Amino acid sequence: MSERSALRSRLEALVREVAKFGAVGGAGVVVNFAVFNLVRHLTEVPVVRASIIATVVATGTNYLGYRYFTYRDRDKQGRTKELTLFLLFSAIGLVIENGLLYVATYGFHWDSPLQSNMFKFLGIGVATLFRFWSYRTWVFRALPAREAVETAESFLTDRSPRPRSASRK
Repeated sequence: MSERSALRSRLEALVREVAKFGAVGGAGVVVNFAVFNLVRHLTEVPVVRASIIATVVATGTNYLGYRYFTYRDRDKQGRTKELTLFLLFSAIGLVIENGLLYVATYGFHWDSPLQSNMFKFLGIGVATLFRFWSYRTWVFRALPAREAVETAESFLTDRSPRPRSASRK
């Protein structure tokens, strides 16, 4: 495989990954906003707490989508570690997302329903960049490249005798 075709293949894989991540994330955004606005308008829960509840619900649905759709081909060993890391990075994303809403609501007193939804959307956008990087880097780790596995397997199965002088270099 030439270097150019290898680069094209990696770029196509990244585009597919971003599209799948976006599809799951888009569904999560819908869940997030639906829960946020329902809790906000049907209860007396303060804005940022309503947003935190919505983020937690969306995080649960997103995990299922990422594990079984976006990253279904990734390493499935160590699910406890995977889930722990997912929750850790999701909590950081929750702080990013809701921190922006907190500053807008309590720092600038921008707390109308429209303003709250706008700053929630902005927070989701910033947190999504962090989540994409952290999930693909730390949580849903890529399996070794097929070529590397095949090379390793062929090395292990190749039992042809080698000259001693070549093996000592």
